[in-house]
Amino acid sequence: MSAKNPRNQYLRTDRMPHIWCPGCGLGTAVNCFISAIQADETPLDEISVVSGIGCTGRVAGYLKLDSFHTTHGRPIPFATGLKLANPKMKVVVFSGDGDLFAIGGNHFIHAARRNMNLTIICVNNFTYGMTGGQVTPSTPIDAISSTTPYGNIEEPFNLPFLADCSGAVYVARWTAFHVRQAARSMREAINKTGFSFVEIISPCPTLYGRRNKMGDGLKMMEAFRDSSVIMNGADTRNVELDFRGKVICGKFVDREKTSYLDMYNTKMAERFGPFYEPYEGVK
Repeated sequence: MSAKNPRNQYLRTDRMPHIWCPGCGLGTAVNCFISAIQADETPLDEISVVSGIGCTGRVAGYLKLDSFHTTHGRPIPFATGLKLANPKMKVVVFSGDGDLFAIGGNHFIHAARRNMNLTIICVNNFTYGMTGGQVTPSTPIDAISSTTPYGNIEEPFNLPFLADCSGAVYVARWTAFHVRQAARSMREAINKTGFSFVEIISPCPTLYGRRNKMGDGLKMMEAFRDSSVIMNGADTRNVELDFRGKVICGKFVDREKTSYLDMYNTKMAERFGPFYEPYEGVK
C-alpha cells in the first residue's frame, strides 16, 4: 500500500492484504468509519473498537486503534466493561449480523435496555460468510443459504426495530452504496450519549449473492442503489426487509435519555449525599 494513502494512519498495513472477498462491502464500511473518525477529529488514543467472530470481526485487527477481537457473540459485554473502566473512551462495537444477533442477541438487547454508552455498527450481509453461508437471524424469508437450501422460512429480525424497542437512543440504516450518509451516521452515533446503533447492509457475493443468483458485488451494489428508499424518521416497525424487495434507509431514531453511568451516579448521590464521589472509571 502506498505510503501516501491518507487512510494508512488508521490501518495496520502490515496485516494487508485483508481476507475479504472481492465485492464484499466490508472495506467500504471500514472506509466510512475512518471518514467518521477523521471528521470527528477524535484523538486515536481515545477511541476503541471491539469485534466478535466472523468476517466483520476482522475489522478490529485491521484498524490501528486500541482494538479487541473477542469471542463469538461477546463483543458487547467486553465493550461494556471497557466503557465502565474508562468512561472517557469512545467505544465502538463493529461486528456482523450473526455475531451480534444470534449468539450475541441477548447482550445486545440488555445493553440497549441499560442504555450503555456504546456505539454498535452492524455490517449485515444476511449470512455467516466466514463459516459456510448459513442462515442468520436477519436472513430474509425465501432466501437460500447452506442451511436453508429451499429458502428460509424463519421470520428475520427487523434490526432497527429491535434496537428501537430495546431502548437505543440512535438508530440508522444505510447500505454500502450510501457512503456519505453512512459516514455521517457513524459520526453522529459515536458522539451520541447512550446506546447507538447503525446497520450497514452489505453485499456478500461469494456466498449469499451466489446462492441467490444476485450477481457479483457490483451487481449487488447496483441492486442496493435501485431498491433503496430514504425515509428519515420512519417508524422502525415498518422498515423490515423483503427478499429482493425495497430497502428502507435513513436515520430513524435520535432521542435523549440518561445513560447507564449517569443514572448510576445520580442514584448513588441520592443515597450517600456529599459522601459520594461520582464514579469516573478505574484509577
